[in-house]
Amino acid sequence: MMTQPDEPYYVMYDADFGLSGLAGRPGTTLPLPGNDGEGDEQVGEDARSLLESSLPDDMIRMLWLAADGERFDPVARGATVRDWLRGWSETYPAPPPKRPKTFVKYRSTMFVEPPRPVLVGEEMRDAVLAEIGAVEVDLARAVPLPDVVPVLRRAVVEAGADLGFRLLLRILKAHSVRVDKARYDRFIELSEPFEYCFAVVHDGLEVDWPPVDPARRDADWDFGFSEVAGRFAHWHDGTAHERLRDVAAADDVRQSPGSAAAVLLEDVTRLHASPLSTDTLTTLWLAASDCGLRPDRFDIDVRQWLQQIAEVCRERLREVAPEYRPDPAPVRTELADEVLRELHDVAPELASSTIQPHWQGVTGSDAARALEQVVVQVDPDLGFRLFLRVLLALWMPLTEERYARYHALGERFGLGEFHVSLVDGFIQSDL
Repeated sequence: MMTQPDEPYYVMYDADFGLSGLAGRPGTTLPLPGNDGEGDEQVGEDARSLLESSLPDDMIRMLWLAADGERFDPVARGATVRDWLRGWSETYPAPPPKRPKTFVKYRSTMFVEPPRPVLVGEEMRDAVLAEIGAVEVDLARAVPLPDVVPVLRRAVVEAGADLGFRLLLRILKAHSVRVDKARYDRFIELSEPFEYCFAVVHDGLEVDWPPVDPARRDADWDFGFSEVAGRFAHWHDGTAHERLRDVAAADDVRQSPGSAAAVLLEDVTRLHASPLSTDTLTTLWLAASDCGLRPDRFDIDVRQWLQQIAEVCRERLREVAPEYRPDPAPVRTELADEVLRELHDVAPELASSTIQPHWQGVTGSDAARALEQVVVQVDPDLGFRLFLRVLLALWMPLTEERYARYHALGERFGLGEFHVSLVDGFIQSDL
C-alpha cells in the first residue's frame, strides 16, 4: 500500500505542488526560517521521502537540477543537498494525522462519502516506470545532465511513485520535451489515482495536439450551447461577455485548445441557420438557462444573442487555433427517434411544470415543444443535451430506470463520463 494524504491533493492544491511545484516556481528556493508551517506542506513530505531514501547526494542534486532546469543549485549557495532538504523538512514538519471523514452533509441529508482510490505501491511504481521508459530517449536527448533517467527510476523505487511521477512531469516541462496526445492521455489517466488536479499534468507540458475537431468527444462534462445555458442559469457576477469568454475558453483537459469554442460555434451556427422561429429559440434558451439571462433586457433578440456567442467563439479560435476552419460534422439523425421517445415519456410531468414560475417563467409544455423541434429540425445530439438542462432547471424527479436509459443514450452520442450525471441528484429509487 502507498501512503496517501488525509485529503485528496486536488482539494489542497490547484497547481503543481511539493518539490516538483517548487521546481516550477520562480524566485527563491531556500527554506524560510521561522515559517509557521502554513503553505505547501508537501514540500516537507517530498524532502523527507528523498532523505529517507538511499540516493546519494549527487543523485538527489542531479534530480533537482533536472526538474528545476538548473536555475538554482543549493550546492552553489554553500549548502549540501541534504542540508537543503532538511531545511524544507523542518520548515514543513510532518503534520499529525487528521481524523478521516466518514459523512458529508448535503441538503440536510447525510451520505456516506465515496471511498478514495486505494493505491497499490507496486502497481503505481510499475506504471510510472513504464512511462519513464517510454520517454527515455527523448529525456536523454533533451536533459544535459548524464544518467538522469536511471536516477529518476531509482527515485521512483526508493522515494515513491507519487514524487517520481511529478518529477518526471516537471523534467519534461523544464526541458520542453514534447509528448503526443496518446501519451498525454496516459499521463492524465495515471494522475487520477494519485488524486492530482489536472493542472499538475497539463500546465506547462508541451503536447502535440491533434487539429481541432468538434466531432471529437473528449470532454467529460457538458459542452457547447447546453453548457452556455448552464453557465447562465445562476449568473451573479461579471458581464455576459466575460461569461461567454469563460465558456469558449473552457477546453476540457483532454481537448485540443480551441475545442470548446469550436463545438459551441457549431451549435449556435446550426441553431441560427435553422428554420426554428425566433419565439421557439427564445423559449429554448430561457428553458435551458433557467431564465438566467433574458436577451430582451439587453435590447437584443435571441438571434442577435446567438450571433454574439458565435463572435466570442471566433475570437477564441483566432487566438489559439487560427488554422481552424469551421466545417460542421454530420448530424446523428439515427438517434432522433430515441431522444423523442424520452421526451414523450416525460411529457405528462413537463406539462404540469414551469421553469421559474414566479418570474415570467417558461411552461414545461412549451419547453418540450421547443426541444422536439431541435431534435427533428436541428440536431438530436444538441436536443438531448438541452433536454438534460431543462430537466435540471425543473428539478425533475427521475426513476433509476429513466436515468439508466439517459446514460445509455448519452454513451451512444459519445458524451463524457460525467455529462448525464448533471441530473443524477434527482434520481428516486424504483423500490
